[in-house]
Amino acid sequence: MDRSRFVALAFAAFGLVFISFLIRGTTRLVAPYGVAVAASAPVLFAAATLLAALLVLALLDVTGIRPLT
Repeated sequence: MDRSRFVALAFAAFGLVFISFLIRGTTRLVAPYGVAVAASAPVLFAAATLLAALLVLALLDVTGIRPLT
């Protein structure tokens, strides 16, 4: 994976976090809090998974096991 793709995926992860908060906020306008959390949870989980994968890739790059090109 090249560095520009890594950065693009990092921006995508933070965009997913932002979208999950938008979903939660707009859903709270029309539904109870529990429904809003349940609606935004899958997007937030996807963002957390992507950030965890990027963290592993960054650690592999720092240790030299699998460098980013």
